[in-house]
Amino acid sequence: MQPENNTENEAQVNAEIETTEPAVESEPTVEELQTRIAELEGQLKDEQLRALATEQNLRRRHQEEIENAHKFAGQKFASAMLPVKDYLEMALQDQSGNFDALKMGVQMTLTELQKAFDQSNVKEIDPKAGDKLDPHQHQALQSVVSDQEPNTVVSVMKKGYTLADRVLRPAMVTVAKAADSE
Repeated sequence: MQPENNTENEAQVNAEIETTEPAVESEPTVEELQTRIAELEGQLKDEQLRALATEQNLRRRHQEEIENAHKFAGQKFASAMLPVKDYLEMALQDQSGNFDALKMGVQMTLTELQKAFDQSNVKEIDPKAGDKLDPHQHQALQSVVSDQEPNTVVSVMKKGYTLADRVLRPAMVTVAKAADSE
């Protein structure tokens, strides 16, 4: 009796498996696959075109920003210089002949110029007598016999200036040299 039971059990298990397994879908046709591939290729091409357009727009905007930065780089400094120009023009128009008033006007102009320099990060290079000659910040215009140590600043002919640690003009100086021993 047992062999019949096994056969009946197997048939029952097989029937349960068939009812619980999902129905196998038919495989897509070549045309359906080609259509799906064409759709995906179209989506990919569209995404590529959008990315390319975005990149081109970013480059264009970046280039415009660079051009504007170059174009208007001096705007802040130029704005700070306008009062200096105004004061100089007023000084030239003064017909009073009052030397003290003229001197006060020049002092006000110099004060405005110094404010403009401070706002624009322009600093003076003003070496003192006895300072070592620094070829990065000083330009030796002449050398004179002096009691000072050789290659030290004796006097400043023109102050130098830096802009954010970059030398605009070196300080023009006279330097000491050793006395010739003849």
